[in-house]
Amino acid sequence: MVRRVSIALVLLLSWCCASLADDQRWLRVSTGHFTVFTDADRNRGHLIAARFEQMRAVFAQLLVRKKLRMSKPIEIFATGSAGEYSQLAPPQAAGVSGFWLEGEDRILIVLNGADPDSWRAIEYDFGRYLLDYNYPPTQPWFDEGFAEYFSSVYFTPAKMRLGGDPGLQASAQGTRLAQGSLAEVLKTQTWMPLANILELKPGKASAGTQNRNALFNAQSWMLVHYLIVQDKLSETGNYFELVENERIPVAQAVQQAFGMPVAQLEQAVKDYFHGLKPLLVPAERSRQPSVPAVPPATEEMPMPFAAEEVAGTIKEIPLQEALALVQEMELRIPDKREEAVKILERLAGDPRTETVIAHRALAWAHVQKGEINEAFQELSAAVQMESSDPWTRLGLALASYHSGEKGARIQGLANMMESLHVVIDQFPEYAEAYNMLGWARLIGGGANAALEAMRMAVQLSPRNQQYQLRLARALLAAKKFDDATATLERLQLSEDPQIAAAAKKDLHDLPFLKKYGVSPADDATPPKPVISAAPRTEAPDNDEDADSASKAEEEKPQIDKRPVKFLKTTILSVDCSKPPMAVVTVSQGAKTLHLRAASYKSLLVIGSDEFSCAWKRTPANVNYRPGGKLDGDLVSIEIRNGP
Repeated sequence: MVRRVSIALVLLLSWCCASLADDQRWLRVSTGHFTVFTDADRNRGHLIAARFEQMRAVFAQLLVRKKLRMSKPIEIFATGSAGEYSQLAPPQAAGVSGFWLEGEDRILIVLNGADPDSWRAIEYDFGRYLLDYNYPPTQPWFDEGFAEYFSSVYFTPAKMRLGGDPGLQASAQGTRLAQGSLAEVLKTQTWMPLANILELKPGKASAGTQNRNALFNAQSWMLVHYLIVQDKLSETGNYFELVENERIPVAQAVQQAFGMPVAQLEQAVKDYFHGLKPLLVPAERSRQPSVPAVPPATEEMPMPFAAEEVAGTIKEIPLQEALALVQEMELRIPDKREEAVKILERLAGDPRTETVIAHRALAWAHVQKGEINEAFQELSAAVQMESSDPWTRLGLALASYHSGEKGARIQGLANMMESLHVVIDQFPEYAEAYNMLGWARLIGGGANAALEAMRMAVQLSPRNQQYQLRLARALLAAKKFDDATATLERLQLSEDPQIAAAAKKDLHDLPFLKKYGVSPADDATPPKPVISAAPRTEAPDNDEDADSASKAEEEKPQIDKRPVKFLKTTILSVDCSKPPMAVVTVSQGAKTLHLRAASYKSLLVIGSDEFSCAWKRTPANVNYRPGGKLDGDLVSIEIRNGP
């Protein structure tokens, strides 16, 4: 049987791609913060993972961070040969040793493992990634300049080099799309006024000509180079506090933070650049084709730790799983998606090659096409094979999340909540998982529970304004109007026009919300209005009028203005003796509350497949509208798996 499976796999590998047709050994190399999938040897797989650990440590040193967040999971693929890499890489990555794929769920990095320095291909992207999750929102020049500076990191067997010309190094080593020497740009072009660099808004840095963009990148790099080497990052933090939070004009903020006017700071940066002889000499030599264009670094220092010191585990991966993993990655490349789907369908359709990975990957492809029912079918098959796989669970959450787009009915909300808890257990710093959990709780009427999740999402991803907007709306739903107002007032100044417009609208609607308990046209703030008949206050003149008035009153929607309260509790008992109504008795300290569900079959239940009349001593979160002192009306129930 084992031999037949092996033969089937070899045939399938031969059919899908020649570079994977050999009987390869795939490994999963795991260190403290990274996972590398590779068919290279064990030493190369471990070295690649160690290089990422070293880069992460360098970032922490540069920005003086004791703890770094990696709020979106990263997986790394390292091929054993250049030929295999070239077959997997998209056309735009031709000629470089690695590429970066950022998706809704995670980040995938693909490297040519045959190149010992392939990790350098994504230094720039990795620097931007770490900034996003570990540094407050800044201006474009700092993000660009820091990422360029960070991409000059180079590890030798005993030392670390930092501060060289990243454009020239990338061009020389073929590890990143060539952009040419940044030092050469600064030496040959007229610099833009520093005030223009500092005042450039997000999105504008890439709106000019190619020369203008190159000059912006080069000047941003040199400005950050100067600030880091001259030990002025604390002043830089003060500057960002002034311009970003206190909204002080740039010129005034520079004077206050750095103790000098903009013109003096500009001259200081220029003088600093012209004093960097190790950068300028290679820039001169780079114009001579016969001379290798590898510049020396401006600074050499000890490494944070040696690659050999990085602890890790290495585990062999079955070939059918490795193939599914590679195709799951290939799905993220639009030009390769159709072929990847064909291979995955063949893998999933054969019991000898079927894996959880193949099913969850196909589900992802269905979600991208809006085929939610088909996605749930694949995910159901994956869960039956392995219920604890975090990517399958995340797939379930994403399918539910997207099922409600364009006003459609949300599918599987209860299972979504349960799945996200599984994901968060595996990835406790995963910002998007908390964001989706907050969304699900908000849709389910649990504003206070939503707040807890959304605050975590914003903490883990401080630059994500979509998260901040959702947090503001959870605050509104929880009637925390002052906190919501402060957040919305910041967001209405956003450079993102959609965020700014949404925040302005929420602020405009706030008085109505305070007065009536709902926004005038807010279909995203749960719970939905309760519709009930209003009592008649005057007798009509005749029976016909009476019938018309009664009908009109019955059809008129009435808003239940009672506040929704949240209670972490235990369900003591459930009385379903008068269907469709049920009465749920819960504990509230030493007291008990009797909460009514007018139709328990339509009540929103989270954490369980359906409402149960048999719940006893069951931990739960409930959202309800109070009636008297010891009763009320249920809005939603979330069954907790733990205390």
